[in-house]
Amino acid sequence: MTYIIGEIGQNHNGSVDLAKLLVDIASRPVVDKLFGNELKRMDAVKLTKRDLSQELSASQMNKIYDSPNSFGKTYGEHRAFLELSNEEHHEVYKYTKEKGLDFVETLCAIGCLDMLKLFTPDRLKVASRDLTNIPLLEALSETKIPIIISTGMAGKQELDSALEAITKYHDNISILHCVSEYPTRYENVNLNTIKYLKKEYPEYKIGYSDHTIGIATPIAAVALGAEIIEKHITIDRMMKGTDQEGSLAIDGINRMMRDIRNLELSFGEENIFIEDSVKIARVKLERSIATIRDLEAGHILTENDIHLLSPGDGFKWNNRDIILGKRLKNNLPKDEIIYPKDIE
Repeated sequence: MTYIIGEIGQNHNGSVDLAKLLVDIASRPVVDKLFGNELKRMDAVKLTKRDLSQELSASQMNKIYDSPNSFGKTYGEHRAFLELSNEEHHEVYKYTKEKGLDFVETLCAIGCLDMLKLFTPDRLKVASRDLTNIPLLEALSETKIPIIISTGMAGKQELDSALEAITKYHDNISILHCVSEYPTRYENVNLNTIKYLKKEYPEYKIGYSDHTIGIATPIAAVALGAEIIEKHITIDRMMKGTDQEGSLAIDGINRMMRDIRNLELSFGEENIFIEDSVKIARVKLERSIATIRDLEAGHILTENDIHLLSPGDGFKWNNRDIILGKRLKNNLPKDEIIYPKDIE
């Protein structure tokens, strides 16, 4: 089954209660109302932790941040408003585990590793921008916690360098195809990168971190073999915040989960066969050999006497040699199926 991560990121808008509400949404049952099936829900949620002393240059942190999505006069104030403390991350972690979900944490600086004194996430995530941050990669890898890396700002050289740094410590690594464009235009998604990564890096789990609007591309990614899907989630796409509009709200989350889980059910096996569920429709709708006109008992059947009609519980056209040249036992009216009991 695909491992699906609901990325809360900064969509909690600096509120632990809002983060917990997003955990509630991610943990909801997924029901296909058409067939009445309860499907597997999301597997995990993800938060992001920054160390603002290791985030941006002083001039950028002090720069005026004039935006409808700003939570402060400067970018530094904006970022500080959105940061949850280590203790608050721990609180959301405990709530997530109570709900039966995994907890994934993106740590954006070495200073953020202090959080691991309080709890151990199920997985660590490396943001696309930090794939070239080798000191951070090495520090995260030393923890031996499974690592997910995104390729949003990386080519093969950057990816290989990152893998080299991590595998000095462990090889429990997942690679997510990603495009760091928010939102990502569909012509830039290039989902075939998933197939490339699966071929080039078969020893790792390959997935997709999605920044498009809607649910089509993550579903298609699963069809292409993605084993992990990461998608931003929110309470309301109209809420203030830079990531809210490009996230999935409650209905979108449910539709994506329903469609991915149903897609997984639909894969089946690499073979061709008649499903048991099709047999009733086959009898009802397939064609059988029938009379094309009224025929009397004793008549010897020729190809001019027959055509094909439903239902499909009689002789098929490919079996017509079984009845051609045979004598009818009974009178048969026009447009009736010829059964074994009707011929000598």
